[in-house]
Amino acid sequence: MESRLIFVLAGLLASATVFAQAYKWVDADGVTHYSDRPEAGAERVELSEYSRNTGARLYRNTAAPGGAAAAEAASDQPFSYDSLTITSPGAEETLWNIEGILNVTLALSPGLQPGHRVRVYFDGQQQMARGTSFQLEEVYRGVHNLQAEVIDSTGRLMIRSQPNRFYVQQNSVVSRSR
Repeated sequence: MESRLIFVLAGLLASATVFAQAYKWVDADGVTHYSDRPEAGAERVELSEYSRNTGARLYRNTAAPGGAAAAEAASDQPFSYDSLTITSPGAEETLWNIEGILNVTLALSPGLQPGHRVRVYFDGQQQMARGTSFQLEEVYRGVHNLQAEVIDSTGRLMIRSQPNRFYVQQNSVVSRSR
């Protein structure tokens, strides 16, 4: 009985590490992608503990530093971001009585670089944002979609978040006639 329990626990631990695998690659347009399936030229990244527990898409690069030669080779590479996630509003979140003002927070790693800008698509309409925390106005009741991108000073796309759908509800006051 005791050995059976040990095998079950070992199997659970092994399965947990399988689910914690993710892969990162940059396509021909310079856009960074993440997946749970390896692609040609993809590097393995490890999901953070926060991501495994909450389902948020946050990643850590697990590439080991290779000394001075690796640092020199990295300096020859163009800059790229590791991750961009919409942290607020949460995916599939229902917001109540926001009075038309939506507070948006993005998680960008590494942080926003000088000369780079955030471009947001709210319900398909493009807007520029000032940084990774901002407000959108005229957000009323209904289903809404939000996606964010970072572009460099020439307008080249650096990274794009996953689309995020959320809901806005508004309490209504019903008057009764007597």
